Amino acid sequence: MKSLSSDEVVAVRGVLTDTHPVDFYALGVAGAIDRLTLPLRERGVVVHLETPHHGMEVDRKSATLLYRAAQELLSNVHKFAGASAVTVRLGCVSHPAAGHEVQLKVSDNGAGFDIEAATHGRHSGMGLRLMRLVLETVGGHVTIDSSTAGTCVTVTLPLD
Repeated sequence: MKSLSSDEVVAVRGVLTDTHPVDFYALGVAGAIDRLTLPLRERGVVVHLETPHHGMEVDRKSATLLYRAAQELLSNVHKFAGASAVTVRLGCVSHPAAGHEVQLKVSDNGAGFDIEAATHGRHSGMGLRLMRLVLETVGGHVTIDSSTAGTCVTVTLPLD
């Protein structure tokens, strides 16, 4: 696996930004997402990366969507959460009716936020809205749970 260096991903105004193109072939989806956590780790945030289905096959389009979703979610943790710990879980789930899906779950122990205001109000950011719209367009879905104890966002995409 390609080594991770801190100059590949930087936080500009809290937004995690790539300085090099993402190479899913060399890094895999999990490695590319792990690379996004570098600015959080540099800040002292404890990051747990869980990949129980390491080596699962994800097409490039789905890999890109998962990566961009992780970029948005981890940027939000960086900018707003004030979290001391983040868990990123990437795995495969099976449902009798839905078939196989790939799931990205980002959980933090930060301050939480008002989901309605963040996703529907006039003064809300566009990141979560756009992420949800794009994922739903391709048959995926997003669930958000947030409280003063932290936030958990789950992104699910069909594999079949």
